[in-house]
Amino acid sequence: MDALPRATTRRTLLRSAALIGGALTTQALAPLGRALAGAPAILKPLPADRFVDFGTNAEMRWSSVDPHRYLTPQARLFVRNHTVTPTIDPATYALRVYGDGLRTPRTAADALTVSLRDLRRLPRTTLVTTHECTGNGRSLFSTQQGTPAAGTAWTLGAVGAVRWHGVRLRDLLHHLGIDRDAVSVQATGLDPSYVNGGVDHGPVRRPFPIDKALDDALLAWEMNGEPLLPDHGYPLRLVLPGWVGIGSIKWLGSLEVSTSQLTSPWNTTWYRIGDEPLTTNPVRSAFELPWEAQLPRGSRLRLTGRSWSGAAPIRRVEISADGGATWDRARLGRARQQGWTQWTWTWDRPDVGHHELLARASDGAGRTQPLVAAYNPNGYFFDAVVRHPVSVV
Repeated sequence: MDALPRATTRRTLLRSAALIGGALTTQALAPLGRALAGAPAILKPLPADRFVDFGTNAEMRWSSVDPHRYLTPQARLFVRNHTVTPTIDPATYALRVYGDGLRTPRTAADALTVSLRDLRRLPRTTLVTTHECTGNGRSLFSTQQGTPAAGTAWTLGAVGAVRWHGVRLRDLLHHLGIDRDAVSVQATGLDPSYVNGGVDHGPVRRPFPIDKALDDALLAWEMNGEPLLPDHGYPLRLVLPGWVGIGSIKWLGSLEVSTSQLTSPWNTTWYRIGDEPLTTNPVRSAFELPWEAQLPRGSRLRLTGRSWSGAAPIRRVEISADGGATWDRARLGRARQQGWTQWTWTWDRPDVGHHELLARASDGAGRTQPLVAAYNPNGYFFDAVVRHPVSVV
């Protein structure tokens, strides 16, 4: 779905700096990030037929999705940056781990250091998840519900299904030793400090419960069988399956393990609704069609799309071609625990003219997409059934 016009931005200077500098360190890039805070860099190409380019962020166009391919290639995955994509030398990279939640408490100044080689000595695992920005669908608060929200005007393309490869965080923590009273872990990235309204908030960081750390959290260095691209967290990132994308910290620099509840602006000020920090992603669906697509008349039209949920596999998808008056079941592909579900639906004898197509999914946790999403001023969690306009000609 592509409800937004194509946009272009100027990032030539930043790309040139990355090419000239080669393996620039985060420290070398930090001054550049501060100097050009209004135009953060995305390093990978963003062809206009595949992306909506927001400068800091880039959205995948649903019309570019290959219905025969399950996984989203890195080259086509959305990008969400707060500042500048850093380029980090893996030869000198080390993950720092500290906190009073370790069996032997350590301060930040006395942190344990874990190299990529150290991590690769632990048991490895591969996991497929749907990776998604918390604000995915934000623009629809305005265009569909008439209640504009602040932030990047994503449609539904800030999402992708990817295969991660790395080690379980629990294996690392058990190897290092954790205190039984540990309750919280804070992940901090190596990106330049985020400055907003004249306030330096430091690098992106966000805490999560020890229960999540010991469940399915992953330290990943590969995506879809290839090393992570710089824009997607090279050389190492955290992955919190099913949770809001902000929790899966890119360019992972440190982990603080604590016996008290940790906080950061990314869970106390942003990425929350009311008093609650956001965690599990909602249920969503999208047609693999351009916005205002023109479809050929005929007796049968075969349409495709995908539905996903952060809580459980998709169990049912219903389609309406009359604005929600009647619904018909779509045919589901393979359901995965954390990945999305592909589906197909055949439209019999559509009338010539304008139509609204609706896709409504339900997951195994008993959640079904509503017709109206609950409004919040930051535009998080737009989970309503999307009214996708098409014409039969």
